[in-house]
Amino acid sequence: QLIPRLYDVTEGSVKVSGIDVRKYNLEALRDQVSMVLQKNILFSGTIYDNIRWGNENATDEEVQNVCKLAQADGFVREFPDGYNTQIVQGGNNVSGGQKQRVAIAGVVAMEPKCIVMDEPTAMLDPVGRKEVLKTVHKLRKQKNVTVILITHYMEEVVDADKIFVMDHGKVVMEGTPKEIFSRVDELKSYRLDVPQVTILADELRKRGLDIPKGILRKEELVEAITHLQQ
Repeated sequence: QLIPRLYDVTEGSVKVSGIDVRKYNLEALRDQVSMVLQKNILFSGTIYDNIRWGNENATDEEVQNVCKLAQADGFVREFPDGYNTQIVQGGNNVSGGQKQRVAIAGVVAMEPKCIVMDEPTAMLDPVGRKEVLKTVHKLRKQKNVTVILITHYMEEVVDADKIFVMDHGKVVMEGTPKEIFSRVDELKSYRLDVPQVTILADELRKRGLDIPKGILRKEELVEAITHLQQ
């Protein structure tokens, strides 16, 4: 919440594009940084209105493009009137995963340089979580935006460029996914769930098998075990 200045920094500094956030006027800062929250409330109006709210100059084609990017286009078209379907107050006529993807589409329409996602999958079932994460990775590749993903689900960060582990407001670990997941016992000491495949690989290594540290996926573990048998 400090990055888009929902609260002001009282100690240290936060910089966006190398400039202290306190030197931006709020409108300019929020043109660069947008947020997707844990629970997004859609306002009454149409799906189209919700998506276009952050960028009133967006054309129909641009709205449809951001919907495709956010993987919202498929289910939106299935509604009786597509984009012009009226949202029931609070978005209760769409599922949690659909609501998050409409919210992401609205944020992408604003064309920010950075999107802060504050536990966007916390309220979702496993299928919804997978859909939202797929959207996040697609955004990074196609729109070249910086995505800051805040999460307690460690399996969600295996494809990140860099991970920061925080405890009581302090950075206690930082590095690539492989570097972070090489330190299983340390992650557990911070009460973080470690992917099961990483724990299994760690246990096998402790029992004497020559398996590399920082295994992140089942395929990697299978390859490492196969290599031992050759």
